[in-house]
Amino acid sequence: MLPQKDGLSLSPAKVFSIFIFHLLIHLNRAESQVVGPHQPVVALVDDDVILPCHVEPAEDVTAEILEWTRSDLNPRFVHVWRSGQDLVNTRNPSYRGRASLFINELKRGNISLKLSKVKLSDEGTYECSIPLMEKKSFVKLVVASDAATSPVISLSGIDKNRGGVVLQCESAGWYPEPELLWLDGEGNLLSAGPTETLRGPDDLYTVSSRVTVEKRHSNNITCRVQQKKISQNRETHIHVPEDFFEVPSSSPSVIIGLAVCLALCIMLLISSAAVLLCRMKKHKNNRSPEDQTDVGGAEVPLRGSSPKTKNKTSCWPITWTSKLQEEQKRREEAEKNLQDIKEERAAGSTVHDGGGRSL
Repeated sequence: MLPQKDGLSLSPAKVFSIFIFHLLIHLNRAESQVVGPHQPVVALVDDDVILPCHVEPAEDVTAEILEWTRSDLNPRFVHVWRSGQDLVNTRNPSYRGRASLFINELKRGNISLKLSKVKLSDEGTYECSIPLMEKKSFVKLVVASDAATSPVISLSGIDKNRGGVVLQCESAGWYPEPELLWLDGEGNLLSAGPTETLRGPDDLYTVSSRVTVEKRHSNNITCRVQQKKISQNRETHIHVPEDFFEVPSSSPSVIIGLAVCLALCIMLLISSAAVLLCRMKKHKNNRSPEDQTDVGGAEVPLRGSSPKTKNKTSCWPITWTSKLQEEQKRREEAEKNLQDIKEERAAGSTVHDGGGRSL
């Protein structure tokens, strides 16, 4: 028996039991973990959201110091529980009146945080911790906007070169930044221009894009705007009437064909003009006064062109046999006329006057 104190006595067995009890409590706390969600928590603007966090295995943490913080804030405290009460003055002003714990759940190890009227600025990574136990966990919050509008598709223009229709799609009120896709009637992704993104003063995104739709893509077109992080999407369908599609006004083959035809026409015109001009000159020469030769002061008309005549005009190209024969005949007649003139001059008589001059 142990000595009595204040009328009480503790047996060795009872002391040993108390020791084992405290040892088990210490070991149990050493094995305790603060556990949070493995996936990000998604919340919509103006909604309430719960950031899960609990102690495992479950135990009463009412008497513990509990902290929710964000390292990117100053001050970093979102919510602090100490000595059985909330420390309102220590938390960041943006969370005052919006962050709270489930007081009745603390005895079961539930230290989840509730955020009311979520803002876009609430997005971030939160730390849930019990400092004295040196235990903590992290919770990522993704904030999205449900104000996103359905995409609006409009006709932007006509691509005459490709015979296609240029469509524009626009959607506003997104957060986080979404992606915009164009799909044809079979659900195939269309190649479109880069997506233009504009972030407004309210931190919400407006996206727009253009695509040229050709007739081969089918007339049913879909514009889809989606945000995969929050599994949110909006889409709009449109049917493009047949008469919006135009046959291309020109193509490389048509242009080449027209150029060749034009070149041939020009060459034909030049050749025709040259032949016509040549014929006109030849006709003019045939109608001009016949060449004349001075014989003893007398002019003797020639019935043909002299071999030395300067008017040797020929038309190119002349390949007809009849033309050659006609030219040969004229040349023979000219030579004959020249021979006759020479004979007449040789046979002419000489007249002598009184002065002995010969005329």
